[in-house]
Amino acid sequence: MNSLFQVVHEDENLLVVHKPADLVCHPTKGDEYSSLISRARLYLQAASEPHLVNRLDRETSGLVVIAKNVLTARELGKIWETRAITKEYRAIVHGHVAAEQGMIDAPLGKDEASIVAIKDCVRADGTPAQTEFFVEKRFARKGASFTLLRLLPRSGRKHQIRIHLAHLGHPIVGDKIYGGDADLYLALVEGRLTEEQRARLILPTHALHAGRLQFHWREQDWDFSTPPEPLFTDFLQT
Repeated sequence: MNSLFQVVHEDENLLVVHKPADLVCHPTKGDEYSSLISRARLYLQAASEPHLVNRLDRETSGLVVIAKNVLTARELGKIWETRAITKEYRAIVHGHVAAEQGMIDAPLGKDEASIVAIKDCVRADGTPAQTEFFVEKRFARKGASFTLLRLLPRSGRKHQIRIHLAHLGHPIVGDKIYGGDADLYLALVEGRLTEEQRARLILPTHALHAGRLQFHWREQDWDFSTPPEPLFTDFLQT
């Protein structure tokens, strides 16, 4: 593993990496290590110009596919647009999810009542969105209950998994926007997160991991996977 990111796969067209939690995909400041795309440029040097095929939220860890040239970016972009891809996530949520499996089918749109500008919500006039879930483990820690879920998003809306799980009544552990107190996110952004607030969040980054991607491209089936990070797996060791 290099100091920039963990490389899952690399060839002349593709670079597939494990994006660590708490790293944005696109730059928000000048530091060349501060975003995934700037790290990809450092890694590739002048050999090629990287194009992110998919993106993950800042605190979500997992697989990001990077095209090394425009043609590859265009071809893979069409695959993503047509949803001809299987994405698999893991999440640790609050509470014991009752059903062994299910489909959350709830339209999403902007949360106009929220103090957080980027927050969306379930709303009747929103864009259709579906997330399938499977319970992998129910467990308890320090008197509180949690569930490990395997998730298959059937659509690709912003914050979809996080909103759907909160809507189900089981927000993701560490989620500062959809965990029930939006001020946690503002406190983080404004640099005033207290120790009490950190303790309530339990984890420093939300427990959502993009662990597997499958798609068909150029007459070949591609299947990439990467395990969750230690903060995630350590929490499961009860």
